[in-house]
Amino acid sequence: MFTGIIQAQGQIKRIDVRNGDWRLTVLVSELDMSDVGIGDSIATNGVCLTAVEFSAKEFVADVSAETLKVTTLGQMKVGSKVNLEKALRLQDRLGGHLVSGHVDGVGRVKSISQDARSWRYWIEAPADIARYIAHKGSVCINGISLTVNQVTGCEFDVNIVPHTRAETTISEWQVGTEVNLEVDLLARYLERLLAGPQAVYAPEANTSTITKEYLAQSGYL
Repeated sequence: MFTGIIQAQGQIKRIDVRNGDWRLTVLVSELDMSDVGIGDSIATNGVCLTAVEFSAKEFVADVSAETLKVTTLGQMKVGSKVNLEKALRLQDRLGGHLVSGHVDGVGRVKSISQDARSWRYWIEAPADIARYIAHKGSVCINGISLTVNQVTGCEFDVNIVPHTRAETTISEWQVGTEVNLEVDLLARYLERLLAGPQAVYAPEANTSTITKEYLAQSGYL
């Protein structure tokens, strides 16, 4: 588990293609690796990766074909910057929200505008996960815990303060940039709980039986 509070920016040092999947070497920059062990998890642009080798300056992780297919890691090149966060410890402050590092889908930056000293980014989410994104709810974008300001159909916007923009890879985003999205954990489990064991979930199943009326009848509203 993670919090979505980025601890450092890293950089892709090496990509080894191995029978359809990848082995990544990531330079960790200022990330403290003194308490990392083999098998520990490090969120890389919001994707939970397992360290199979590491040193004070870098770590190595295998990336499956499935992960390359459903996240933006497959677009990474040597030199690409990534957001890094080590796994949450139970005694840590939960400054963001609970994040699993299991990406739900890939979104796209639709527009960027400055708002006083902050920046507004409108993001388009895939239709099958947009229903989980709520006004003033939490969303994880490239590993960053952010608050949703507005929602219009499949698009939503987030406000980025100067500190977050400076300490993460957000400053590199442009209109059209693809980003990893992870929705709030509770929303996914609530839908599954209310839908019952007969419900079928697959990438092509973009409809939901959960409505506002259904939630009200079930005592959630």
